[in-house]
Amino acid sequence: MVTEPSASALSEITQEELVVVKKLQESYAGLKHELGKIIVGQSQVMEELLIVLFCRGHCLLVGVPGLAKTLLVSTLARTLNLTFNRIQFTPDLMPSDITGTEVIEEDKTTGQRSLRYVKGPVFANAILADEINRTPPKTQAALLEAMQEHQVTAGGVQRRLPEPFMVMATQNPIEQEGTYPLPEAQLDRFMFNVLVSYPTEQEEFDIVRLTTAPRQVDLKQILTAEEVLTLQELVRKVPVADYVIRYALKLTRQTRLNQPDTPKFIKDYVSWGAGPRASQYLVLAGKARALLQGRYHVSTDDIKAVAYPTLRHRVLTNFNAEAEGIRPDDIIRMLIEQTPREGDESRQAAALPRVFAQSKA
Repeated sequence: MVTEPSASALSEITQEELVVVKKLQESYAGLKHELGKIIVGQSQVMEELLIVLFCRGHCLLVGVPGLAKTLLVSTLARTLNLTFNRIQFTPDLMPSDITGTEVIEEDKTTGQRSLRYVKGPVFANAILADEINRTPPKTQAALLEAMQEHQVTAGGVQRRLPEPFMVMATQNPIEQEGTYPLPEAQLDRFMFNVLVSYPTEQEEFDIVRLTTAPRQVDLKQILTAEEVLTLQELVRKVPVADYVIRYALKLTRQTRLNQPDTPKFIKDYVSWGAGPRASQYLVLAGKARALLQGRYHVSTDDIKAVAYPTLRHRVLTNFNAEAEGIRPDDIIRMLIEQTPREGDESRQAAALPRVFAQSKA
């Protein structure tokens, strides 16, 4: 059920933009249906990936081998008509293997030599950085400029990456030998840390039955790259009330040890809290989730729903937490439970008149 905006809200939106937003709400079910032809279960992972895509962010996929992380990303790219490249990160991978390099090219007729830039696999809409923690920090850092600036600098020349651009990196949580954990500063560049969990017994039964029999799957294209770009702009225009922003700020700021209202369990179990980028991503992800849910306003429930993937890689637990088996998700759950929020129903009317006012994260 789509929540219609008020008359004053509609005046802020062009008719063309409204049609695109309605198409997103209609296409969301279609995207899940198409992905479901190949991927069994993982509905929450699908939603979180779409939120990151429409927010122009990047995500980290964490899960044990065999949970269809690569298949999910490549299938999503096919349903959205996006170019897709998979980069297998290994200890001997060099930065130029990702971004590209200049090669000497000789003109056979004149004998003159010149440098020609050969683009690397990063020049695609959707990039799967498979097992990103298996390569040294020097190579990991080759992605930083691409993720932040959507460009690559080589030979003193800046080259723009195709839009939309999204990096999805995978990590194996159970294998630590021979790996190079991502630095905290680089982890912060990822909007979401998405946990890919084991399937249920029925889902695993369906996986085995489908993958051990011959089958031909035809995927339909739901959205185009141009429509994705339009939706990325519209997500930032979704209204958000001040009390929702303050709720997101409170969640983030309470993870920091030097704040006067920091809870005791944060001081006991957290060594480092989330920075301002977490607050930005909480609000931006809440906007995208509201649109996917068929609403034109953001509620605190949207902030709560995206708090786990946004904060779990930004809240660093200390030795006490590890000794007692307390994970970042446990910290976030306790934080949500003890953080008061104002009633969405009484505030929703105040949010709607500012529908689609420009908001930049």
